[in-house]
Amino acid sequence: LDRSLQILVDLTAEEHLVRVLSDLQERVRGGATFSSALEGQDGQFARLYINMVRAGEASGALDQVLNRLADYLERVAELRQTVISALVYPSILLFVAGLSVIMLLVFVVPQFTVLFDDMGAALPVPTQIVVAAGDLFRNYWWAMLCVVALMAVILERWMQNPQVRERVDHRVLDLPLFGDLIWKMETARLCHTLSTLLKNGLPLLNALNLAKEVVSNRKIFGLLNEAGDDLKHGRGLAGPLVRLQALPDLALQMIRVGEESGSLDAMLAKVASIYDRETRTSVQSMLTLLEPALIIGLGVVVAGIIISILMAILGANDLVF
Repeated sequence: LDRSLQILVDLTAEEHLVRVLSDLQERVRGGATFSSALEGQDGQFARLYINMVRAGEASGALDQVLNRLADYLERVAELRQTVISALVYPSILLFVAGLSVIMLLVFVVPQFTVLFDDMGAALPVPTQIVVAAGDLFRNYWWAMLCVVALMAVILERWMQNPQVRERVDHRVLDLPLFGDLIWKMETARLCHTLSTLLKNGLPLLNALNLAKEVVSNRKIFGLLNEAGDDLKHGRGLAGPLVRLQALPDLALQMIRVGEESGSLDAMLAKVASIYDRETRTSVQSMLTLLEPALIIGLGVVVAGIIISILMAILGANDLVF
């Protein structure tokens, strides 16, 4: 272990990580267990990580536990990266669409305002709205940025309220497409974690208490809390999860089968693998719908701006004739 930590220190270029690894090495050399050395890093390592290492030390299979932990972290990172990568293109498309509309309002529409002023006639309502929007972006862009920043701060603080966060998370799961994606992501993450902990020899109750920490949706977290309370009273895991409908139906039935057959850890790993694939499929389905929707939305907005200008120009021609 000491030699392994020294190799990591030599390979690491980031100063912060070098300090952490060096401190770990010094603690281990001083006689501390690896898990206690990790725990002494002021929250640098998650409780899940530390407890898995502690279980590996207790069972004398630290190398196997670290290997499973590395595999688990790689799968979780791969799932997260899949979602992030899939959202890059729609984010760029949305940004470019918004920027295009703003440029039309700020630079193109003002070219026609002089013409509209010379007309001396009342503009159509759609044209008035477009001209006002252009003036707003051109003259008060700084105020709009301040409002957006203020709203972001208020929203962040609002979401820090546990009751508000729980209500929002409840409603998010009811959204079409997006809610289903959240269910699948949380299921894959939970089952990956729980399977890894059980394989490392942790009792089911302790494993569930640790695994539920990786769940970000407060509704699912609350249901897992209730299932944990039932588990304390010897009611098993599958029964409470089915009663509470804490996970998708397929996951619940597979967990029940795994518990009845005594192979819960292997079945959880299978569930996690299934919902990893389901998450990727759902992301691709959402993108299939989102990309044309963004393009059509941009086309409608641009067409609306152009039509409002044409309405004013045609109105001017009627006045002339």
